[in-house]
Amino acid sequence: MPPTSILKDITKLKHPNSRKTKMVAKKAKRYNNRNKIKLGHAVKSNLMGERLAWFTDNMEQFGEQECLTPDQFAQLFEKYLNRFNEELETIYLKQSISKNRVNQHASRLSIIKMSMEREKGEYEGAGLELMDLCDPIKYKKFISWDGDSINLQHFKLERISKKYLENHNKME
Repeated sequence: MPPTSILKDITKLKHPNSRKTKMVAKKAKRYNNRNKIKLGHAVKSNLMGERLAWFTDNMEQFGEQECLTPDQFAQLFEKYLNRFNEELETIYLKQSISKNRVNQHASRLSIIKMSMEREKGEYEGAGLELMDLCDPIKYKKFISWDGDSINLQHFKLERISKKYLENHNKME
């Protein structure tokens, strides 16, 4: 919703091709573009927040430690990459039961496959942006995180890849 000043200006306009009309249209366009940019940043931080929230929810298996070992982090990462397996199995089961429902969950299936392939490629290549949970200071900060995506800007995220974890394991 544009600000009230723009709405008032629109009601006062008399001719569609006047300079004043063009000025108000430019103002409204600038306002819309600014909101699109804000929305893009919010979506990105939301996605990162969901990813980090998944890691906090699934770290219970390691108990209370000072930090994770590279092997434990790799194990947690593999679990993250396979998080959609149950949903994929149910979709395949539903598709195998009835011939008429083969394309019933096609869009969800393609989204899951694309995201799994992308994340696996990033993990094996350049790496995914995450907190380095092998570092004790960052690990404590991550454990104390309240799950709010606004506080993500305070985290120093690194690209964590398979190669990075293997090199980190050799150092220890």
